[in-house]
Amino acid sequence: MSHSYQNPQLITRAEFELKLQAPGQDSELARLFRCLDAVVDPLFVGRVRITDNEEIFYKSWGEHYLIQTSPVPTPHSDDAVALVPSTTRSGRQLRSLPADGASLANDPQASLAKAEKKTPTRSHFSTPEKYKYQNGFNSYHESEAIAGALPIGTNSPQKPPYGLYAEKLSGTAFTAPRHENQQSWLYRILPCAAHSSFTPREASSYNTNPEGNKLHQIPNQLRWDPFDLDETADWVHSLKLVAGAGDPTMKSGIGILIFAAGKSMSKNEAFYSADGDFLVVLQHGILDIQTELGNIFVRPNEICVIPRGIRYRVTLPAGPVRGYILELYQGHFQLPDLGPIGSNCLANARDFQAPVANFEDGPPGQYIILSKFNGHLFEASQTHTPFDVVAWHGLYYPYKYDLGRFNTIGSISFDHPDPSIFTVLSAPSDHVGTAIADFVIFPPRWLVGEDTFRPPWYHRNTMSEFMGLIGGEYDGKTGGGFQPAGASLHNIMSAHGPDAETHEKASNTELRPAKIGEGSLAFMFESCLMVGVTDWGLKQCKKVQENYNEESWTPLKAHFKIPTAVGKISNLISA
Repeated sequence: MSHSYQNPQLITRAEFELKLQAPGQDSELARLFRCLDAVVDPLFVGRVRITDNEEIFYKSWGEHYLIQTSPVPTPHSDDAVALVPSTTRSGRQLRSLPADGASLANDPQASLAKAEKKTPTRSHFSTPEKYKYQNGFNSYHESEAIAGALPIGTNSPQKPPYGLYAEKLSGTAFTAPRHENQQSWLYRILPCAAHSSFTPREASSYNTNPEGNKLHQIPNQLRWDPFDLDETADWVHSLKLVAGAGDPTMKSGIGILIFAAGKSMSKNEAFYSADGDFLVVLQHGILDIQTELGNIFVRPNEICVIPRGIRYRVTLPAGPVRGYILELYQGHFQLPDLGPIGSNCLANARDFQAPVANFEDGPPGQYIILSKFNGHLFEASQTHTPFDVVAWHGLYYPYKYDLGRFNTIGSISFDHPDPSIFTVLSAPSDHVGTAIADFVIFPPRWLVGEDTFRPPWYHRNTMSEFMGLIGGEYDGKTGGGFQPAGASLHNIMSAHGPDAETHEKASNTELRPAKIGEGSLAFMFESCLMVGVTDWGLKQCKKVQENYNEESWTPLKAHFKIPTAVGKISNLISA
């Protein structure tokens, strides 16, 4: 039944509580707020009846509530608090509240699970969010940590507010087309240029450069066992180049790296890559990233992008971390065009989150700036913190995205569509429709195709496919060899597809609607480039599965039979 909500008001939580102080509502009100407290997400939507003839529709937004009142169209049940089908910012969908108010206070996680029992869920984070963000992909953002720090109507005034310095950060050429142009203005205590000369560091041991003569371009299918955690390494020294193509000095190509760190960066350090944009796919642990433009908190099932040149520091609040990085040497990531899909689905722009300004203003000290420049490590020192940006505005900034918010689409009739329908972010080449790099995920989803082989089909591809597994089991590889924190590479025209065990199951299973991938998330870095493998990736890491092909596809059996009454058709004209 439709409702006619009227008189929108933005009120504080205290005012909301007073609004609900109707006779006989105290216990139900307590239930409501205990449930709200159990849900970490900043946005919560629901409906509560406050009198026999009136109800409130509300949205919680931080410490405020947007409320609208409506007449009650029909009598409600005895429960005074009833949530309509509603969705939180992380994608949780809640149907109703548990009736036991005490259980909400004593065990909110158990009560939350009970409330969500009959409804599909998205990302569930055991660690709550830590920071505030601005929402929107490729949106023009502005943020200030002190009111009035942003100049009005000008970018570089003679004297910026509060004695700050204005500094421009250019992620594209000045004259790049407006729809591609990415620049930001930073207002900081001291400019980045105030540091010593850079000097090489660890020149004989640190190298993440895909130097062509040191890469192995081979047609074999490759698969790696899970990469080891290294509790002795910090973020900078955990970076290992597994594969790549191109040359960062020419701003051409990609690098594929593994990180496995066990300790935080030092408090007086900051790092940046001059080679490209980092797309970070976390598999294990938590990343607390302090960037010049603000803080980002990354948990498994979230990704983040740190653009070229932005300085940052990584701490590990939950211990060792591990994951994958796609470094983009050319251009920047974009949302893929949707074509006939329309204006929504896949990764929606509103779900990307950029940091708000936050700065340090400590006493002078010794700070180290680490630069990854053409894959090699350089060091400079300075006497002021690199995290002194008080305000900023622009289009060039780090951001993160919760993969649980990805709106998956697929066939609702027959056949398995191309995996491009699962593209989250894309870095296009100069040839329309062909990507230097695509970031693709394979999330939980429903399969309903009739008379269809439902796993991915057997395939040879003009693109290179590097896959990783964040957790669970990938539906195209159920034989057990493709494991979380492991990886695979199917290079240009290297044949691949479901292993023998998966093919046997999928060819004989009853085709009912089925939810697959629950608790699982696989991803793919796909590139039009021929990807070479480093010595570390091929030999030194000692993770390559030598029998990958033999275990996966050699066991496939030939089922071909020509019926007795059917003959072979000749290709000869004379026949």
